[in-house]
Amino acid sequence: ARDRPYTTASIDPQPAKVPAVKEATKMTSIDDVKKVANAVRRRVLEYTLYNNGGYLSQACSSAETLACLYLRALKLGPSIAPDVPGPFRGSPGPTVATVTGEAFNGDFNDPSLDRLIFSPVHYALVLYSLLVEVGRLDIAAFRSYNKDGSTVELIGAEHSPGHAVTAGSLAQALSQAAGIAYARKLKGHTGRVVVYMSDGEFQEGQTWEAIQAAVFHKIGNLSAVVDVNAQQCDGKMSDVTEIGNLRRKIEAFGAIVKEVD
Repeated sequence: ARDRPYTTASIDPQPAKVPAVKEATKMTSIDDVKKVANAVRRRVLEYTLYNNGGYLSQACSSAETLACLYLRALKLGPSIAPDVPGPFRGSPGPTVATVTGEAFNGDFNDPSLDRLIFSPVHYALVLYSLLVEVGRLDIAAFRSYNKDGSTVELIGAEHSPGHAVTAGSLAQALSQAAGIAYARKLKGHTGRVVVYMSDGEFQEGQTWEAIQAAVFHKIGNLSAVVDVNAQQCDGKMSDVTEIGNLRRKIEAFGAIVKEVD
């Protein structure tokens, strides 16, 4: 794909023409959600072709749910991160300050705002594209996508735009989110904690331990949105490890489940 005549303009399409989104509002129309979702898919497709690879199928299944979260469901504040993220400065330590990509979602220390914990970090390109479409990330950030020393990584980490934690290997984020939500509950915060997950993570035991703990401790300010696409890197989930009826399994742990087509 690198030999094809792509130009900078062709891989940097302008964001979808939607109202400026600095804070989620239920006034955003369904048409705007669809417009952003389609723009996300287009951007992911073009960057996958330009970079001769990438996680493309995730954009096909997750674009609507992520667009809906940012445009209609989550209560987020304005981004407090630079429009173009800086380079990776090294592991946090005495001389290196901690950098979090969650700053693109607003002030995570504000007790009234929601926090999004992004679990399937291989969906990173989808999330970056979404942040561009809703005005939280500049297109120029893609110039360093998947480059050595960049925070705009192929597989997102806690310093990557929109990411709050390092969640790979998969299935670690729900446990971390449960702890964050429990702490917020004890502190009396009104903001929710929402985890975005992939269905493949339910092949991991840690996911079920997190659900069990969240139900036991009555962490009612915690929600998980799951992209159930029945696919994973090794093929169909049913061919790798069948997880059965996900709704009935989760409900058996005492959690409330709602299915959305």
